[in-house]
Order: sequence, then C-alpha cells, then structure tokens
Amino acid sequence: MNKREEERLRKQQEKLEKELARIEAMSVYEKKYSDFQAICGIDEAGRGPFAGPVVAGAVILSKDHTILYLNDSKKLSEKKREELYDVIMEQAVAVGTGMAGPARIDEINILQATYEAMRMAIEQLTVKPDILLNDAVTIPEVHIKQVPIVKGDAKSVSIAAASIIAKVTRDRLMREYDAVFPGYDFASNKGYGTKAHIEGLKKFGPTPIHRRSFIRNYTL
Repeated sequence: MNKREEERLRKQQEKLEKELARIEAMSVYEKKYSDFQAICGIDEAGRGPFAGPVVAGAVILSKDHTILYLNDSKKLSEKKREELYDVIMEQAVAVGTGMAGPARIDEINILQATYEAMRMAIEQLTVKPDILLNDAVTIPEVHIKQVPIVKGDAKSVSIAAASIIAKVTRDRLMREYDAVFPGYDFASNKGYGTKAHIEGLKKFGPTPIHRRSFIRNYTL
C-alpha cells in the first residue's frame, strides 16, 4: 500500500470515528431513558408553509441500531435525507406518520393540527411506545410519558429519525402537488412563501391545498 492510499484510509477512519462520536453524543437521551423498552422520537415538518399539510413522524429505533448520519433533517441534503429515509424504514423497530391537511389547519390552527398529526403518527406505530422524546412540545391527549426536548432533532437520534421521515414524506407529496398545480413552484419551495410562490398566488389565486389562514395578505 502506497502512502497516498494509507493517507486516504486514515482520513476515512478519522471521519468514521468522528461520526460515531457524534451519534454517541446524540444518543444521550436514549441512554438516559434506557430503562424504557420502546423509545419513540416525534417530530413534524411543514408548520410554516402557505400550502400543503403538516406531517408528523414517529420512529422507534432498536437500542443497538447502527444508523449513522442521523441529524436534524434541515441540516441534511435532500439526497442524504432520501437515503436515510430508506435506511430508517428498513431498520427501525416501528415507523408511523400522520398528517393534517390545509382545511384542518385553517379550522383548528397550526399548533392543534400539528398535535393531531403527531397523535396519528403514534397510532400508526405497530409497537406501542413506552416513552416519547418530542421536539420541543408536549402533545395533549396522549397518555404516554413525554419528554419535550428543545431543538431535539439535533440532540436525539430518535427525534432526528422522526424529522427525516416527516420531511421526506412531506417533500415527496409537495413534488406531486407541483404536477397537479403548476405555477407555484411547489417542487422547489415545498409550499413555503418564496417569491415564486407569492407571484403564483397573485397570478393564479389559491389552490385547494393552500392554507387560507396563512395567505390572507397575498390574495384579494
């Protein structure tokens, strides 16, 4: 083996060790609550957009999982999120998703709709969780021990996995909506209020997937 090859392998090993240490640090809550058998991470995607549903993810990872690169979904590239989505779906003990659509968001407000989507995601799980690690919130009407963690998607592997499931599920849906409702750039902006989206709103008006309570300032 020449020196260049040795150096390449050394750097690879260093990179792997650094990632293993990061994942270890992100497992602090999972270790803290290790007396609980089924630890479930909960997170959502899509609270801020003008259009589309809010989607929640619930993920129970095995205690000896070996999934690397889990992180807050917003810190990952789209390609990495898609890759990790497949790994999580394949290796997790259980995965659940839930969503609340635009009409429901307008009816009960975005926070209550988020809670509703989270309750749905928990109900979708094939294994009942013993404890929930939530990204910052305590979900009403859920009779399972809950631990709200501020910026939890960057501090807990379980919440990070849930954030990836929620975001990829929602992003795929918004790309499908882009084909149905062209002119708003949904494939790129995922329903957020970008310049192209606002221009589309002013030109074409709202679609059935727009949240009326979010776009009052942009429509007649």
